[in-house]
Amino acid sequence: MSTLANQLAAAERTEVARGIRLLLARPLLTEAADPAGFELVRRRREPLAKWFDYTCGWSLVVEPRRGYARLAKVRAHADASRPARRARAGRAPFDRRRYVLLCVTAAELLSMPMTTIGLLADRVVQATAADQALPAFDPVHRPERMAFVDVLKLLESYGVLRAVDGATETYVESAEAKVLYGVDTTLLMRLPAAPVGASGLAVPPDEVPARFEDLLTGIVRERRYGGAAGDGTADDAPGTGAATEPQRNLWLRHSVLRRLFDDPVVYRAELTEEELAYVTSLTGRQILRRSVEQAGLLLEERAEGFLLVDPDGIATDVRFPDDTSTARVAALLLLEPVRAAPAGLLPEQLAEAGADLLRRFPRWAKAYQSQEGAARLADDAVRVLRDTGLVHRVGGRVVAHPAAHRYRVAETTSADTDTGAGRRKTGKRREATGAAAPAGGPDEGDEQ
Repeated sequence: MSTLANQLAAAERTEVARGIRLLLARPLLTEAADPAGFELVRRRREPLAKWFDYTCGWSLVVEPRRGYARLAKVRAHADASRPARRARAGRAPFDRRRYVLLCVTAAELLSMPMTTIGLLADRVVQATAADQALPAFDPVHRPERMAFVDVLKLLESYGVLRAVDGATETYVESAEAKVLYGVDTTLLMRLPAAPVGASGLAVPPDEVPARFEDLLTGIVRERRYGGAAGDGTADDAPGTGAATEPQRNLWLRHSVLRRLFDDPVVYRAELTEEELAYVTSLTGRQILRRSVEQAGLLLEERAEGFLLVDPDGIATDVRFPDDTSTARVAALLLLEPVRAAPAGLLPEQLAEAGADLLRRFPRWAKAYQSQEGAARLADDAVRVLRDTGLVHRVGGRVVAHPAAHRYRVAETTSADTDTGAGRRKTGKRREATGAAAPAGGPDEGDEQ
C-alpha cells in the first residue's frame, strides 16, 4: 500500500506541475483547444487552485461542463508585450480602433445568448453613436468591417463566440453577410482579470487622458493587501489604514513570485528594497525554491537576478528566436551588435545594421527591401527584443539586458549564398540549441 500511495503521490505532483505550466502559458485553457491539457487541469483543479492562490494570489476557475479553465493573472504594472493579435497572416497586434470595438462588442454581447453578425454590428453602431467619447462605427467602409471581424475572430478563439451557421470572414466582403452566433456570456464575464472594473472608477471621460496611469493602477488594486496598494502607498478608500505586517508579507510574496512566474527573468535592480530583502531572506528563499520545484521548473540565481527555465518548454508562450516572422529572425541577428556595444546603439546605428542585413541577404525580407525598409526592420526587431525582455532603452540608445548574453549567432555553411547565418535557438523559458538560416516567413511589415 505504501508503494502504491507513493506512486499516486508522485503522479499527482507530476500532473500538478504540468498543469501549473500549462496555465502559465495559457491562462484561458479550453477543452476545444487542448482536450488533454484541460482534462488534466479539471482533474487536478483543487491543488492547482491552492498553488496559484498561495504562490501568486491568482484565482483559478475551472468549469468542467462549459469546457474551460480561467486563471486570472493580475499584474501590478501594465505590460504591453502581449497584445491581442489579429487572426490573420502576420498576427499584427490590435490597434486602438480594434481595442475600442472589442470593449463595445463585449459589452453588447453580455445580454445576447444568440445573435447574428448583422444585429451585433447594429448594436455596436448604436452604442458608439450614443457615446461622444467614442468614434462612430460605420460598417459601410471595408476597413471598419475588417476591424470588426478581427474582434469577432478573437472572441471566437476565446470560445466566447461560436459560429453556428456561416463564416465570420464573409463580413469583410459584404455587410449583408449572414452569420449566426452562440454566445457564452459566463465565459465573457470571466475574461477581465483586473480585480476592479473600469466602470467602478467613475472618472469623467475628459479626465481619462491626464489620469490614465493612475487609472491603470486603480483597476489592479487588491483590497486584501490593506494599505499595500501595489505601489507601496496607502489605499485611498475611506476607512482603510496602513497594511498590517501579515498583509505586507503577503504582498511581498505575491509581487515577487508573480513577476518571476509571469516573466521568467527578474533583475534585482527592478525590485524594490523590500522585495529584494524578502526574496533573499531565509523564508522568502525557501518559498521561492519550493514553489519553483512544485511547478517543475529550474531556478537559476545570478548576480543580476533570477531566471526560471522550463526543461519541457510547456510554460513558454512566446519563443525567441523562431521563424514565424522576418522581424523575429532579424531580432536575433541584430542582437549581436547590440550585445557588442556596452553603451548601446543609436537608432541610426541599428538602421545601418539592418541595412547591412538586407545587403547580405537580398532575397530575404522582401517587405523591407525599400528606401526606408532598413529603419523599419530595425524598429520591428527592437520591438521584438523589448517584448522578450532582452533589451531596454536608455535615453536614445538600445542597451542589452544581461539575459541577452545567453544568445549567440553562429556561422553555418549553406548551398544558398543568400542565407548563411545560423542561430542558437531557445524559448523564452527554455534553452535549446539548433541552427537555421533566415526564413522567408510572413513579414510583420505586411500587416502594419
